[in-house]
Amino acid sequence: MHILVIGGGGMLGQKLVNELAQNNKLLDAKINQVTLADVFIEPKVPANADFETVIKIADITSQEVADSLVSNRPDLIFHLAAVVSGEAEADFEKGYRVNVDGTRNLFEAIRNIGNSYCPKVVFTSSVAVYGGPYPDVVSDDFHLQPKTSYGTQKAMSELLLNDYSRRDFLDGIGIRLPTICVRPGLPNKAASGLFSNIIREPLLGLKAILPAGKEVTNIFVSPRSAVGFLINAATLDTSLLEDRRCLMMPGVAASLGDEIESLRRIAGDEIVALIKEERDPFVEKMVANWNPPPFASKRAKALGFKCESTFDEIIQVHINDELGGRIPGLEK
Repeated sequence: MHILVIGGGGMLGQKLVNELAQNNKLLDAKINQVTLADVFIEPKVPANADFETVIKIADITSQEVADSLVSNRPDLIFHLAAVVSGEAEADFEKGYRVNVDGTRNLFEAIRNIGNSYCPKVVFTSSVAVYGGPYPDVVSDDFHLQPKTSYGTQKAMSELLLNDYSRRDFLDGIGIRLPTICVRPGLPNKAASGLFSNIIREPLLGLKAILPAGKEVTNIFVSPRSAVGFLINAATLDTSLLEDRRCLMMPGVAASLGDEIESLRRIAGDEIVALIKEERDPFVEKMVANWNPPPFASKRAKALGFKCESTFDEIIQVHINDELGGRIPGLEK
């Protein structure tokens, strides 16, 4: 099996390839090659990988580049690349060029090969495709009404995925990811980064800024569970999806205030005291359109997608996976 990961240098792409290297197969198919493509970051190759790894610096906003990525007919494609929410809002043209045009370039590259080539494509969409007004619990039939450019771009790409799958150009599945938290590493340009920043930095003993009110709510999942979603999507029988190729993943509903209280239970008042409230009008304007209630995600759960059940668990996953089971901020 040959796997192509677009966005392979990002946090999720790197965690995915590390997971693939643990078993070196998907279901009963041995992985022979993994191609990791990214526009800026040179992806790292897991030391324990028992498959050939090809690294490519590639920008799918070029049709020629997109064509080259699929020219050797990968069996499975993970499309993780995107301009994130805050950047897509700040740079309208770049958001559409990467998130919509780049996605269509990839799908067109697949279609143009022809000769019955129909790879499986796992596309990472987002909870941002929704925008309210919300009922008390969001069902799988709830309408898409995004209130950000990023959410709109993801919703448009979902429609492309559905149509190209309907025409048998590709075998697509879209997974609408909750906000991934706690994201390791440095802050990125996603507006949703504030949800990770107020946990990650204090656990390291560093100050963190709270740029919005504690009442702001979102849906969360750990990076570990997000990788599990990708693996489950890659091995799922897509005939079970029928004509509805995109699924809202399960997640944990919590407010910024809930996050802080989870952090207090796990790490104590000393760590929570490192969070300082400084309102940011740009961030507040973006997150004002969010605040979703819980999602039922019945279809996804029935198809085997699983995650944490509390935000305390999400923090503990971060401590175990990224901090070696320690809280460095308490050791300073």
